[in-house]
Amino acid sequence: MSVWNDFDERARRLGILDTKLAQAAAVFFALVVVKLFPQIMSVGAGWYAALAIACAIKPLLTFYGSTGGSAR
Repeated sequence: MSVWNDFDERARRLGILDTKLAQAAAVFFALVVVKLFPQIMSVGAGWYAALAIACAIKPLLTFYGSTGGSAR
């Protein structure tokens, strides 16, 4: 079994609470990084908007995209 299959198997065990707690941990980690390196915030807002859109494309396509006729 490949590493990615193992990660996928483990991720399927996570519930909504686990997922949201992991997201909150990522936000707080980002806040720590910004406090340690404040020059990160000197980047223009357009870059953050572009990164937000780039990161949102795959989840949006997965959520709204075609399922190919097979329902899970």
